[in-house]
Amino acid sequence: MNESKEPVLRVTDLRTYFPVRSKGLFPKTIGQVKAVDGVSFMVHPGQTLGLVGESGCGKSTTGRSVLRLVEPTSGHIEFDGVDVTNLSHKEMVPIRRKAAMIFQDPYNALNPRHTVGAIISAPFSVQGVTPPGGVRKAVKELMERVGLNPEHYNRYPAEFSGGQRQRIGIARAVALRPRFIVCDEPVSALDVSIQAQVINLLRDLQDEFGIAYLFVAHDLAVVRQISHQVAVMYLGHVMELATREDLYARPLHPYTHALLSAIPIPDPRAQKQREHIMLSGDLPSPAAPPSGCVFHTRCFQAQDICAVEKPEPTEFEPGHQVACHFPIEEFLGTKEIIGPDPGLTPRLGADGSPTGEYEGSNDLIRELGTDYGAGPNTPIDPGPAIWR
Repeated sequence: MNESKEPVLRVTDLRTYFPVRSKGLFPKTIGQVKAVDGVSFMVHPGQTLGLVGESGCGKSTTGRSVLRLVEPTSGHIEFDGVDVTNLSHKEMVPIRRKAAMIFQDPYNALNPRHTVGAIISAPFSVQGVTPPGGVRKAVKELMERVGLNPEHYNRYPAEFSGGQRQRIGIARAVALRPRFIVCDEPVSALDVSIQAQVINLLRDLQDEFGIAYLFVAHDLAVVRQISHQVAVMYLGHVMELATREDLYARPLHPYTHALLSAIPIPDPRAQKQREHIMLSGDLPSPAAPPSGCVFHTRCFQAQDICAVEKPEPTEFEPGHQVACHFPIEEFLGTKEIIGPDPGLTPRLGADGSPTGEYEGSNDLIRELGTDYGAGPNTPIDPGPAIWR
């Protein structure tokens, strides 16, 4: 990450609580659901922060809160150095021109009564912007840029596949050239073969326009493909925050270890040899989170202090923060065969059929606990979900 640049987004101690009300004619507030509870992070221009965690951990609420689509309870949200936490709706209008969101469900995120042209041109009309050459020309250029046929300008969302609908949503999000986009699980509803295409499109747009992403996902394989930094969330808290290379090679929090051990390996031999960490119990309710460390009820490293004292995020090494009393300094793992680099050229036999080998490399081996993200022939992500 380029630390010389000021962050486009700075979030400090963000909390988003939802009231729990009693039933009856005169309902009263009887509690709070702590969806986001003291989250802090930064996103720099042209960089991607991946936000991962299991369902219900608060990652999507975090994304919506930083855009003020959900009103935060407390904390500070700075966009380009401006505190937008308490700005009025009118004051937020110019901010929204520089920030956008890509929604998870491409089927429900688009109005079925509007044409593709009307959907993608909506940001221009809402913000009162007239692009050079007119809106229609700009929309057709956007459609072509995201891989859609400009001749389909007057078609409706029902006439497109899920992957094409997500491209429509992406075109709408980048229409005004925003500096920051929240990507709320943009590929989770897509087929595996389409996921890679959408991820590559997002990376190309980031390289072209310098967009900063907050990429929300539960698939660690997808997150590793696109993120520069990764934050691991659990029950509204950030458990660990590090660069992509550090988090996947040298995870410190027990919860991160458990998540990484669940990543499937395409080789069945290595899959049998690896150690899986099974967490005990169920995810606690955010309406009644555990005392002390919120993860202590399921943690295999937990000791008495964990139930009493909440660990504060501590920089264990430069750029690597962990909120844990007993971080794991050595990865509990073994060697894994992760298969050939998808970008290599298959080696063909005399009869023209594939030999199972690849030009420049056979099976690539990584050892957990080492930095396996380097090298020109090393795939960024071993997970099958992002391989073509």
